[in-house]
Amino acid sequence: MKYVIAYDLGTGGLKTSLFDEQGVSAASDFKQIKTYYPAPEFREQKPREWWEAVMSGTKDLFAKAKVKPGDIVAAAVSGHSLGVVPIAKDGSLASEYVPIWTDGRAPGQAKDIFEEINEEAWYMKTGNGFPAYLYSAFKIRWYKENKPELYHQVQTFIGTKDYLNYRLTGVLATDYSYASGSGVYDLIKCNYDQDYIRRFGLKPEDFPPLRESRDIIGKIKSEVAREMGLPEHLLIAAGGVDNACMAAGAGCVEEGMAYTSLGTSAWIAVSSHKPVLNFKTKPYVFGHLIKGMYVSAEGTFSAGNTFRWVRDVICSDLLEIEKKTGEDAYKLMDEIAQQSEIGAKGLVFNPTMAGACSLDKSVNAKGAIIGLDLQHTRSDIVRAALEGVCLALKMALEELKKIARLSNEMLIVGGGGKSQYWRQLFADIYGMTITESAVGEIAGSLGAAACAAIGAGLWKDYGPLILLNRAINTKTCNRENYERYNRIFQVYRKVSEQQSEIADYKEEVLK
Repeated sequence: MKYVIAYDLGTGGLKTSLFDEQGVSAASDFKQIKTYYPAPEFREQKPREWWEAVMSGTKDLFAKAKVKPGDIVAAAVSGHSLGVVPIAKDGSLASEYVPIWTDGRAPGQAKDIFEEINEEAWYMKTGNGFPAYLYSAFKIRWYKENKPELYHQVQTFIGTKDYLNYRLTGVLATDYSYASGSGVYDLIKCNYDQDYIRRFGLKPEDFPPLRESRDIIGKIKSEVAREMGLPEHLLIAAGGVDNACMAAGAGCVEEGMAYTSLGTSAWIAVSSHKPVLNFKTKPYVFGHLIKGMYVSAEGTFSAGNTFRWVRDVICSDLLEIEKKTGEDAYKLMDEIAQQSEIGAKGLVFNPTMAGACSLDKSVNAKGAIIGLDLQHTRSDIVRAALEGVCLALKMALEELKKIARLSNEMLIVGGGGKSQYWRQLFADIYGMTITESAVGEIAGSLGAAACAAIGAGLWKDYGPLILLNRAINTKTCNRENYERYNRIFQVYRKVSEQQSEIADYKEEVLK
């Protein structure tokens, strides 16, 4: 039996997984990654901590799996998007801390650039529907203007998973799916737009060479293989951006297949041969792992991270119970939420705690709990938080329905999808049947594993991913609950709009 390793680098940590040649998970390990907040709107991580997680995660994986290292033939990485990792001309890491995808340091650069180029034309070419300043090219422009000495010593800026590939192989490259979040990528031509690079005031070499996700970019370096206990014949595939790996791993490799990803952030995505574009609502589009296909999505930056905040701040005692008994704090929170009722006794929780997304009316939008009074308990707040994430994604669903054909069945993947209670809330709020597949929360890892399996010749294409995603559980919509939630949704939409207006007012008053 042959095996592949998948590294899934998310905002909250790195999952290292071993898959056999049938795509079945043999073992996995998870290491948390810390995010640093050195200034308002700055969100950074340390690439060296990613690499340390790869090293320790690989070693711990072998401690769990009864597999001979020589039977592992390839590896690939899925990485969170819009990363900007500066590599110096001498090959070293040029900055200890780097901005991650939610880093909002570059609105001034976006403002200046859109005085030079038409924003709508830029969006329709790139599909970059997040707030523009989050995309890589704007952050690189920030470096050029604010840290010119660093910018001029850099040979290229690479993505999160590309840094891990670089440490594994010594090769500086990216793939089409990750490059599609660069801010200067032409979706249809599948290449960097040289005119945009010039008008951004940047250089072509600021962006790494392009490869297909399944391409083998090189073999693991001998010294790395020895240190990690991996075979020196190990092939490294280019891999892909997390959105694309998640879509493929969820089995969405054919026209019109859709899924909800419920992790640190959350989104609803559809795979297609044409990008789904609309300047008014700005679906964000990434290249698929399959060159010539696209993953178009709407979503929120605040899902699992918001619920984690509720756990850490409001339910911190449950963490102590988890330490003492081993009972999962999130499962205990589900039980607490069920002590409340539909609508959480009138509470509305706007989960926008990790920055505004394209569905918010303002880039300044923040989270809020609306309607608190003395009758409310912790159970109401916990339930309102779960409902709030569902309602935020329902806004995304309603917008996607206007421009794309979706079925009445929705696959849910990601860590949050483990909760049966939360899946039922999604069914009742979406008004759809929610399906859990056998793949579940390992979809991103499986997408990366597919890149490695194809690159190594174990698979011919991504077709096996459809079969691996067999349904193991479904939650059907309760129509009475759906009608009640539809009324609550109207209130949520109003709250979301008001929060944007209040945030703008606050910014103006407190200048």
